Amino acid sequence: MVELKTDTQIDAMREAGRVVAQALTAVRDHAAVGVSLLELDEVAREVLDKAGAGSPFLHYQPTFATTPFPAVICASVNDAIVHGIPTADRLRDGDLVSIDCGALLDGWAGDSAISFVVGRARPEDVTLVETAERALAAGIGAAVVGNRIGDIAHAVGRLCRTAGYGIPQDFGGHGIGRRMHEDPGVPNEGRQGRGMVLRHGMVLAIEPMLIGGGKDDYHEAPDGWTLRTNDGSRAAHAEHTVAITDAGPRILTTL
Repeated sequence: MVELKTDTQIDAMREAGRVVAQALTAVRDHAAVGVSLLELDEVAREVLDKAGAGSPFLHYQPTFATTPFPAVICASVNDAIVHGIPTADRLRDGDLVSIDCGALLDGWAGDSAISFVVGRARPEDVTLVETAERALAAGIGAAVVGNRIGDIAHAVGRLCRTAGYGIPQDFGGHGIGRRMHEDPGVPNEGRQGRGMVLRHGMVLAIEPMLIGGGKDDYHEAPDGWTLRTNDGSRAAHAEHTVAITDAGPRILTTL
């Protein structure tokens, strides 16, 4: 069931989204060669704590996971697409890092992700990250009243495919509100004019995931969470929480 949010509730979600944006900004500012992924998780925890917010990631255990998630961020490096568990591993020059973070504030959730390169970036990694961001922007642009879920999926998927990238088929965006994951699902590839009609008050997490090698294949790492590309190519992830409104899409996870 899809819960339509009131304008007041969307404003409350905006505050949760602001905390997420602050956490991601702090993590990105702290990320550098030699910094551990656990340190980045601690940076995000401090931002959440200061804001009086909780984490929807910490101890989260969906049906596909054999163990609860142990951190407040997902830190996915290089060939890790999403759901990377922060470890003591330290960042190296040229690493491509995707950070996904959420916040729970006053009963409402926010969810967002960014990708960036630490140190000297390979041109192909810069292009991959920029394409993920453009795919996210395309999806947001299609998130208007009267369109359908398939229009968002088509906008994201067309841009990714035209650029030659792969798309992991079983994971995508989702509704969000009082819980991090709500109906409806928001695929990263689909047909225009198909799926649920978008209405004022729907709030969606739109999140393109791109595989640099061009194929869609991936596998789950032994930790039970991290999804890695089968061909070892690098991946990028971008995400915003977006409210569908009569005035157009409203991004809730910005500063």
